[in-house]
Amino acid sequence: MKVYDHLIVGAGLFGATFAHLARKAGKKCLVIEKRPHPGGNLFCEEQSGINVHKYGPHIFHTSNPEVWEFVNSLVPFNRFTYSPIAVYDGKRFNLPFNMNTFCQMWGCTTPAQARAIIDAQKQEALSAMRTAGATAPRNLEEQALCLVGRDIYEKLIKGYTEKQWGRPCAELPAFIIRRLPVRFVYDNNYFNDTYQGIPIGGYNRLTAALLSGIECRFNEDFFSRREYWESQADKIVFTGKIDEFYEYRFGALEYRTLRFEEETLDTPNYQGCAAVNYTDRNTPCTRIIEHKHFECFGADVYTTPKTVITREFPAEYTQNSEPFYPVNNERNNSIYEQYKKLADAEPDVIFGGRLAEYKYYDMAPVIERVFSYFE
Repeated sequence: MKVYDHLIVGAGLFGATFAHLARKAGKKCLVIEKRPHPGGNLFCEEQSGINVHKYGPHIFHTSNPEVWEFVNSLVPFNRFTYSPIAVYDGKRFNLPFNMNTFCQMWGCTTPAQARAIIDAQKQEALSAMRTAGATAPRNLEEQALCLVGRDIYEKLIKGYTEKQWGRPCAELPAFIIRRLPVRFVYDNNYFNDTYQGIPIGGYNRLTAALLSGIECRFNEDFFSRREYWESQADKIVFTGKIDEFYEYRFGALEYRTLRFEEETLDTPNYQGCAAVNYTDRNTPCTRIIEHKHFECFGADVYTTPKTVITREFPAEYTQNSEPFYPVNNERNNSIYEQYKKLADAEPDVIFGGRLAEYKYYDMAPVIERVFSYFE
């Protein structure tokens, strides 16, 4: 007999949530994680009294009351609202694109004025595309121009996107930007979801609650002792790279990664908000994160004399880096579909999460995905 009902490979959000619900269902689980800590990319590290998001910022948002009730039953969430700022050529713009943005860009004060400018620029882009003989956008640049016009594209999309993907927008597929939300109201809340926040005390508290009472082993690489680990449980929940699971038989899937530069500053408030995006092409980083703003609001920002910031630099993925974003172009999606056919035929393996499903996931849909296995 095998020792465990489930071997869960990866202690990120998918693996931890699955382990939590399986334990509640009376199953015996073992979680193994190749990193020295649980939580995956949610992991935080306390520095100078501040919870630092070590793998980039994570903001929990959802309109699903069941998911919101679930996470708040584990740890209460605060009222953080994500309202990033964009900087282009030294000028600041509110995000997402809303009346504050349009006022900053063109000086317009009414929705009718802003809509007229955007509609005129969209028509210019459509006319240019048709003159070139195209009936639909052929790349990301044409897609963005047809959605929001040249001014917003040039100042707030082009440089940031090219840094993010490491390629000119004219060489990126159009489907990467299927839509660009434009709000003709004064509203800087980035998300449209009903619920939004950060766990009070940081994400490590959420992870600890999910994994409470579950056997976990860290610094354990599934592939270094694959035969042994597979012998330990009736079923495997795999959250790693699906191409690695199948020994890259159809080829390696591509990812983008991130490099982080962290700095502690002798000031209580560096930039006044959690995230500032640098949308010009010449600034090497895509954004600067100031972590205390995720959990400190108003005068509370000044209760600690220091602050911690992180600069993010997108880069090409290598085997020695962390895979963050799947490159969902036609080539990679075609390769993934071949792996998915193998995965669908596996009776004793569940593949879940952004690496195993080769899909960029927000946190709430990850939890919804796990819920579906227990319904």
